[in-house]
Amino acid sequence: MTGPAPDAPNGTSPKLGIYDRPRQSSVTGIEIAAIVLSVLWLGAASAFLILDPADGGFQGLEFLLTMLTIFLPVAMIWVAATAAKSIRVMREESQRLQSAIDAIRHAYVTQQQNAAVTTEPSVAKKLDEIAELTKKTETALATFHSTRRSEQRSIHKPIAPAPLTEEQPSLELGTAAEDLAPPLPTDDFIRALNFPETVEDELGFAALRRALKDRKAGQLIQAAQDVLTLLSQDGIYMDDLRPDLVRPDVWRQFAGGARGREVAALGGVRDRTSLALTNARMKQDPIFRDAVHHFLRLFDRMLAEFEENASDEEISALSATRTAHAFMLLGRVAGTFD
Repeated sequence: MTGPAPDAPNGTSPKLGIYDRPRQSSVTGIEIAAIVLSVLWLGAASAFLILDPADGGFQGLEFLLTMLTIFLPVAMIWVAATAAKSIRVMREESQRLQSAIDAIRHAYVTQQQNAAVTTEPSVAKKLDEIAELTKKTETALATFHSTRRSEQRSIHKPIAPAPLTEEQPSLELGTAAEDLAPPLPTDDFIRALNFPETVEDELGFAALRRALKDRKAGQLIQAAQDVLTLLSQDGIYMDDLRPDLVRPDVWRQFAGGARGREVAALGGVRDRTSLALTNARMKQDPIFRDAVHHFLRLFDRMLAEFEENASDEEISALSATRTAHAFMLLGRVAGTFD
């Protein structure tokens, strides 16, 4: 990226580029100074020896001392020259490394600034999308809850009693009319416990009307309506729960009086939010607590009678109703299965 930098003025070392290679000059000023000093020293030593008027040549120790005297300064000159050259190379490498670090820091800062400028529009766009999605979710929830409330109002709508006709026989000795009525079909009973699916569920409303005419079924359905309404105030709906599937024989064991580990599967509601809200309201709201215990007693009594003549398929259908799901949720919170 950068070529060789020009020599700096005033004898200072030139500024090196980031990717400049160390200059491999064959002879530098250090080597020239060492050569000059070596030549001068050798010339002076030679002149001294040649012009020395003393007789007798170089013998023994005198010869060794003479050689040391002549060449040791030359060796010291070249050692100093090598050290100076190494120091110069290290200084150049340090400057090159510092330049590289500065360039990396500058590139990082520039990249961060560009990223911030580029990210701001995308972040704003994401926030707008989240806000729009939140509005859509709130609208959907409002529509959903309004539908639920309309269904509940339809369920709670009082049912006008059937007008008495001339064909209806008069009862003697104070016998209630429902005692002489035919038994409620099992299919209608199960459908009534599940309550109508929508306001257009004609079959569900018809089964609910027939079940309400039955005294025992009507008491259980009314108790189930009460607890479902109270649970809906906390945003808990049976359609949102997905309890574990329970085998019919477990329901039969519970109807027969078994408790503990044998029937623990009946508490297979895994929705932690629903469990926490229900548990908190059981502790704080005495009206809710009384309604729950009343519902649990009626369901327990109904199950003991229903299980005697029901098939496994009918028990499975019963366990899939909203009333059974409410029993599983409230029974787990109240400790019914312990």
